[in-house]
Amino acid sequence: MFTRFRSMPATAMAAVLGCALMAMSATPAAAQDKPKKEKKKGKEEEAKKGATIAASKAFGPSVKKMMDATNAKDSAALQAALAEGQGTASTPEDKYWIAFYTLQLGILTKDKATQGKGLDEMLASGITPAESVATYNFFSGQFAYQDKDYAKAIQRLEAAKAAGSKEPAIDLFVVDSLLQTNQLDRAVELAKASIEATRAAGQRPSDELYVRPIQKLQAAKRHDEVVDLMTLRLRDYSQPEVWRQTLFILLQQSGDNKEIGLDTLRLMRATGAMLQRPEYLEYAALATEAALPGEAVAVIKYGKDRKVIQATDAKLDEVLKTQSERIGDEESTLTAYAAKPSTLSVAKTAGATGDAMVGYGRYADSIPLYKAALAAGGDKELWTYRMGVAQALAGDAAGAKASFASVVGPRKRLAQLWTVKIDTPAAAPAAAAPAPAPTN
Repeated sequence: MFTRFRSMPATAMAAVLGCALMAMSATPAAAQDKPKKEKKKGKEEEAKKGATIAASKAFGPSVKKMMDATNAKDSAALQAALAEGQGTASTPEDKYWIAFYTLQLGILTKDKATQGKGLDEMLASGITPAESVATYNFFSGQFAYQDKDYAKAIQRLEAAKAAGSKEPAIDLFVVDSLLQTNQLDRAVELAKASIEATRAAGQRPSDELYVRPIQKLQAAKRHDEVVDLMTLRLRDYSQPEVWRQTLFILLQQSGDNKEIGLDTLRLMRATGAMLQRPEYLEYAALATEAALPGEAVAVIKYGKDRKVIQATDAKLDEVLKTQSERIGDEESTLTAYAAKPSTLSVAKTAGATGDAMVGYGRYADSIPLYKAALAAGGDKELWTYRMGVAQALAGDAAGAKASFASVVGPRKRLAQLWTVKIDTPAAAPAAAAPAPAPTN
């Protein structure tokens, strides 16, 4: 009896690959609004474009000092001008410019708290120019996120988006803020919507839009939704490691169903996701128990070719020896056996012969046998699914997708994943790790 690789706690396969959320240390770029001074004879006219908010007469000298200090990047002078301006600011417009130059002071001194204060006061004024609302809300929300004030982050970031912000990370910030405040359903809904919108625009979504909700769904034991989101993730991140994570969950869910376990491991092999020795042990064991010596031998040789299995591995070498002997003349006689009416007329015999063909890599030859199994009244889900696999491996993408589309029952998830594989170019596999020393 072989150890099931899915049962080995050391593999920790259920954990989803996660990367740290991007560092969010950006500070607002210098704002483009410039105070408009009242035009009076003998005073400077507004030199900056975009001026829309007029300062009061009494506040004019102070705002001039603030502007000059900002242009000179003199934080001490700006701080003094702000202190002076507090005494002369009397209108909402004056107070807006106090807030605006508070933001500039924060930028000059690299003081996030001062920047945040300026942003919040400008937004609270109600007179922020429309073209700046999205930007100011975004950075205010970003600061709130950094401070772990997730409720405020959600409010500001959603306001930024409503105002037309095109910041690519905005949905990611909102999703994670929702997750941090235990709003899992809203987070998943937004993540999916953002993913589809990004893909529709011809871009690849951030992996964090998948990973963060998946981690929370796992913690909540919402396993079906975990697989749903991991299946979507594979469209954009089809690396072997991601396939392995996804298929390991299906192996766990298959329990003691050896046929589905074998079907899952076949997809793992087809996606290059057999990256460690334990899955070869289980695959070889299940193929042996299913009387598929050709497949058992093929998968062990595949592992050795990829250097996942060491050149000398006592346990797998013994399986290789016994199953090679068991093959005998099976492959050479398979063609004649497959053509016999007695083979084709019995569903189980026809299907099993198709499985044997697949084990020897004769995918196209197996398809008529699966069709015969179905025609003879065999298990529709089993033989339709395996025919789809054979069609996919034989290069008949359209036929395979049609077969997979009609699969219902316990193999429906696998059928969906095969369809993803067909539709998704494989990502470049990582270099194979050195084969670990056998431990069982």
